[in-house]
Amino acid sequence: MSELIVLGYEDRAVAERAFAEVRKLESRQVVELTGVAVVSVDADGETHVDTPARREGQIALSATAGALWGMVFGLVILTPAIGVVGAAVGGLIGKLNQMGVDNTFRDKVRSLLAPGSAAVVVMASRIAEGEFAAAMEKFGGTVLKTSLSEEGERELAEQLAGTAPTA
Repeated sequence: MSELIVLGYEDRAVAERAFAEVRKLESRQVVELTGVAVVSVDADGETHVDTPARREGQIALSATAGALWGMVFGLVILTPAIGVVGAAVGGLIGKLNQMGVDNTFRDKVRSLLAPGSAAVVVMASRIAEGEFAAAMEKFGGTVLKTSLSEEGERELAEQLAGTAPTA
């Protein structure tokens, strides 16, 4: 089971410090990351995404994990709640809805991302919740969290790869 955690802050500088803390927690094995990013919204309302791979000029995740993370991130953060989407994206959104990442969760995430604000988005395959929460408490902010089952993640990855059986 993976945890999808969004830590929202009114200030990008605070989000950057929280991001650095998450990376320290990863090195201390408090959290095992599948994906992590800082998402910020500038004064014009434009969304910017900063990941460790972009910062370090390398790919830190396996291709499957990276693809799953990117898809989940895109559907949770960047996909509009209303709009015309293709059947494949619609199916992925439906699967996320079944896993607890529904429009309500996505709307809460989007509400954290007002112009000038930022969030740290964490997808973790393992987390020592008490230790993680204690370390992140000093940054304040708003915490949103949902769990993704292993079976659901596998189904998402298969659907993303186009290998899921069609009904």
